[in-house]
Amino acid sequence: MPSPYRKIFAAPGARNFSAAGFLGRMTLSMTGIGVVTMISQITGRYGLAGAVAATLALSAAAIGPQISRLVDRHGQRRVLRPATVVSALAVAGLLVSANQRWPDWTLFAFAAVAGCVPSVGSMVRSRWAEIYRGSPQELHTAYAFESVVDEVCFIFGPILSIGLSTTWFPEAGPLLALVFLVTGVFWLTAQRATEPRPHPREHHTAGSALRSRGLQVLVATFVATGAIFGAVDVVTVAFAEEEGSKGAASVVLAIYALGSCTAGLVYGLLPLSGSAPRRWLLGVCVMAASMIPLQLVGNLPLLAVALFVAGLSVAPTMVTTMGLIEQHVPRANLTEGMTWVSTGLAVGVALGSSAAGVVVDRAGADAGYAVAGVAGVVAAVVAFLGYRRLRPAAEPAGAAPLEATGGPETDDRTEDHTRQHLA
Repeated sequence: MPSPYRKIFAAPGARNFSAAGFLGRMTLSMTGIGVVTMISQITGRYGLAGAVAATLALSAAAIGPQISRLVDRHGQRRVLRPATVVSALAVAGLLVSANQRWPDWTLFAFAAVAGCVPSVGSMVRSRWAEIYRGSPQELHTAYAFESVVDEVCFIFGPILSIGLSTTWFPEAGPLLALVFLVTGVFWLTAQRATEPRPHPREHHTAGSALRSRGLQVLVATFVATGAIFGAVDVVTVAFAEEEGSKGAASVVLAIYALGSCTAGLVYGLLPLSGSAPRRWLLGVCVMAASMIPLQLVGNLPLLAVALFVAGLSVAPTMVTTMGLIEQHVPRANLTEGMTWVSTGLAVGVALGSSAAGVVVDRAGADAGYAVAGVAGVVAAVVAFLGYRRLRPAAEPAGAAPLEATGGPETDDRTEDHTRQHLA
C-alpha cells in the first residue's frame, strides 16, 4: 500500500472500521439487483421485479437521511442497530413472501420498510472526518480510499448476488446481502473508540442539513449524475444483448467501475491543490463530456474502452464532493449531509434507469446513451449555476464553515474528542 494510505491507516481502529464498512456496504450493490433476480426467477414477471426494487430504492432514499440525522444527534450505536434490525426483518419478510407466493402487495409493503437500511458509507466517512479533522490531505486520501471501496462493492456485489440467485436458489443473493448488512453494522457499531461524538439537539441547525445552500447544489447535481449511472447500466445491458452477448454486460460495467477505482487510488496519492469548488466543477464537466464517445461506439470492445475512460472522472469527483460537504454542512449534521448526497444519487439512478428503458424500447440501445448524455449536460449546467454557492467554502484549512451554526462550543468539543482518538 502506498505511503499516504499506510499513513491514514496508522490511526488506531481505522483498519477495523473500514473493513466493517466494506461488509456493510456490500448490501447496497447486492440487494436491488438480487431482488430483481429473485422475483423474476420465482414469478417470471420482470415488471413486478423492477417495481419492487424501485420501491426499495426510493424508500431508502427517503428514510436514509432521517436515520443519519438521528445518528448525528444520538450516536451510531444507538441508532444503527435498531434500524438495521428493522430493515433485516423487512428483507426477511420480503424473501418469505416471494418464496411463498404471497399477494403482490406484501412484496411492496416489506420493500417500503426495508428502506430504513443505514447509509454505511456515510457512517464510515464520518469516522474518518472525526479522526482527521484539521488534516485536509489525510482526509482527502481517506475519502479517496472509501470511493475505491464503493467501486469495488459495485464491481463484485452484483456478480455475486446474481450468481448465487441463479445457481443456488432465488433468495440466495438478497439473503447474503442481508448477512453482510447485519454483520457489517454490528461490527462497526461495536467499535466505540472511533465513533463520532453525538451532538445534542441544541448544537444542530434548525431543520435539516439540506437547508445549506451549498449542499442543495451538490444534491441537485448528483441527481443528474445518478441519472448518468442509471442510464449507462440499463443501456449497456441492452447494447450487449443487441450484440449477441448479454452476459458480457457485467464485464463491461465492471470495467467502468475499474476506471473509477484506478482514478480514485491515484487521486488519493496526489497533494491537494487549487480550490475545491473548481476541482469539483471540473470533475462534473469532465464526467459530462465523457458521455459523448458513448454515442459513437459500434461494438463491445470500443464500449469497454469508452466506459473505462468515462469512469476515470467518477471517484475524484466523489472525493471532492465529500470534502465540500464537510465545508458547507455544520459538523453536528455531517452524517446527514453525506447521506443527502447519496440520496440524490439514488433518486437519479432510478430516474435515469426508467428514462433509458423507455428510449431503448422505442429507439434501440444505440439511442439509449443519449439519455446519459443529456443527464451529463444537466449535471454540468446545474454545477455551473450553483458554483457561486460553493465558492465561499474555499476557506483556509481549519476555518469554520460559513454556513455552519453549530457554534464554537461544538467545534471545541469535537476537536477535544479528535485529539483523544489520536492520543
